[in-house]
Amino acid sequence: MKISQLMNRTLVGCRVHDDLSRAAQLLWEHDIGCVPVIDDAGHLAGILTDRDVCMAAYTRGLTLRNIPVTAVMTPHVFTCGGDDDVTTAERTMREQQIRRIPVVDPDRRVVGMISLSDIAQASMRGDLPPSEVASVLAVVSRPRTTPPMD
Repeated sequence: MKISQLMNRTLVGCRVHDDLSRAAQLLWEHDIGCVPVIDDAGHLAGILTDRDVCMAAYTRGLTLRNIPVTAVMTPHVFTCGGDDDVTTAERTMREQQIRRIPVVDPDRRVVGMISLSDIAQASMRGDLPPSEVASVLAVVSRPRTTPPMD
């Protein structure tokens, strides 16, 4: 099954010039766990999770309005293409312990997101074997062995 068949095409993202207040607003209003960060040319510049926002506010002791998105986002983003097989996304989720992956076109413009939830829902419909979902979930949910970054 191709990623384009499962991915969410509703695009919600923030810009590199935004602050964490704007990112938190998008996360809350759209009930999502991450937002891609888009540069001035429309390309993927990074990714920001709800956890990134919370930990930045906690560790820096600043209001969200005083923390730029670029100071907290993960600039190295694991991506996939719409024509990739779902197993590519599953493998990346396992290897990197991530729950969501931006789907990009050849120019690195975000065209959608694929999440562990999308894969689970496909399994519930019978499109994917439940064992695949269980396998990805088990690995993604393991505690990381690397120390947290500052």
